[in-house]
Amino acid sequence: MDTTRHELELGDDLEQHMTDLRPASTTGKVIAEMSLFKEILFVGVVALAQLLTQACLAQALSPLHDIGDSFGVSKPGELSWFCASYSLTVGTFILPAGRLGDIFGSRKVFLLGYIWFTIWTLIAGFAVYSNVILFHFSRAFQGIGPALILPNGLALLGRAYKPGMRKNMAFSIFGAVAPTGFLLGATFAGIFTELVWWPWNFWVGGMVMILATIVSFYAIPTGLDKGALTSFRWEDLSRLDPAGITTGVLGLVLFNIAWNQGPNVGWNVPYTYVLLILGVLFFAIFIFIELRWSEYPILPIREFKRDIYFVFACMALGWSSFGIWVFYWWQISTQLRGHSILLTVAQQTPAGISGTIAAIGTGFLLSRIPAQYIILASMLAFCVGNIIFATLPVNQIYWAQTFVGIVIIPFGMDMSFPSGTIISSNSMRREHQGVAGSVINTVVNYAVSIGLGIAGTAEAQVNKDGVHLLEGYRSAFYVAIGLSGMGSIVALVYCIMIKLDGNTGYGGDESEEKQ
Repeated sequence: MDTTRHELELGDDLEQHMTDLRPASTTGKVIAEMSLFKEILFVGVVALAQLLTQACLAQALSPLHDIGDSFGVSKPGELSWFCASYSLTVGTFILPAGRLGDIFGSRKVFLLGYIWFTIWTLIAGFAVYSNVILFHFSRAFQGIGPALILPNGLALLGRAYKPGMRKNMAFSIFGAVAPTGFLLGATFAGIFTELVWWPWNFWVGGMVMILATIVSFYAIPTGLDKGALTSFRWEDLSRLDPAGITTGVLGLVLFNIAWNQGPNVGWNVPYTYVLLILGVLFFAIFIFIELRWSEYPILPIREFKRDIYFVFACMALGWSSFGIWVFYWWQISTQLRGHSILLTVAQQTPAGISGTIAAIGTGFLLSRIPAQYIILASMLAFCVGNIIFATLPVNQIYWAQTFVGIVIIPFGMDMSFPSGTIISSNSMRREHQGVAGSVINTVVNYAVSIGLGIAGTAEAQVNKDGVHLLEGYRSAFYVAIGLSGMGSIVALVYCIMIKLDGNTGYGGDESEEKQ
């Protein structure tokens, strides 16, 4: 389940950010002039983008070993790339995509994202006639589609609606489809894999995206891009922060490739640690550019406060453990317990229910309890859930531990994202509200991919001969426990520091106002 379930909370931030960049008359005016039918189509195609993003995460996880068999791949580290490459590019390109939408128009970038998403989803299916390298590349390029769509879809909704019930309903729909998307993706992947052939999962997904693209051209009003550039001039290039984007993307990609490739080829292979070093170097250059050189930094590090760094650390640690959990739970169910894909999907259904309860409950609690305490509770949920799965006996009945863990884990996801977004938003100035939400999305998606790489390294070391599957899977869960446990400690330290400062923190009845 992706990471972005709670873009609902980002809506207000992005709306404010867009109001700063566009004429105030744009907000709410376009929707008022639309028919109800066209408004439903508009909200539907934007929400469908969220649903398809989550479905495409599951479409490779669900039939993981069937896809691997088609390409002759059985190494766990290489199999994890089928999911990690997608999460990597979703997380890496969200910030650049949001900046493109700010400058050239969110509608244009949104439509471009749908087209891109469609092309590479179809290519991922046709990769079965080629080799695994093409499939890896197509999954990575497929992830750029959601990165283009998600921030700009949110910007379109935020700009289209004035504050009120209709806006709340639009963002509620956008947030609600995330768990449904994951479950639908996993379910249809299982159906196509078991009854037809796994590539049909990608081909049918591409067909749905073609239809969505056509409807989007009709349903999304052109008036929402009022004030955007209609043509590109070289003097506008600096507004894109090309140096920052280039070094930041290279740093994130190379660092991630090193961690996810290490389990496959070994850390003693020179190019693995060379990529790691280059990734760190490029990211250091990116930090320097954003701090000292860029006139229009894509990441306004100079504006970051102490609270931002604590939130980033908690989100990265917690969500990396979630990425490990969702991947290795599927391995235990399908490989060790011998369950079918559809049975595994059915067993995971309670996560959607508990996630919805957690989302609604968090929305209720945030007006009463400071957000830092909710983040602490979410980190503990991640940690407890992973402990349950790390100690899971293979032959134990579903209701003893598996069901309990599946119910608990979503509380980590659905409590951390909105509370982290609120702290990030309230810690930054008004003109950086869009960035505040986008960075949280970047951290979440990127952490999922990095977590798989770290866990894959541990599994490869424990299960070197390929026959100790259970021990290898448990070692991955131990990594998840370590990450989420560290997140719990960081969150606790953050709560103590705020208490010692004499502040209530962010959220609750006495929350600080935005600057």
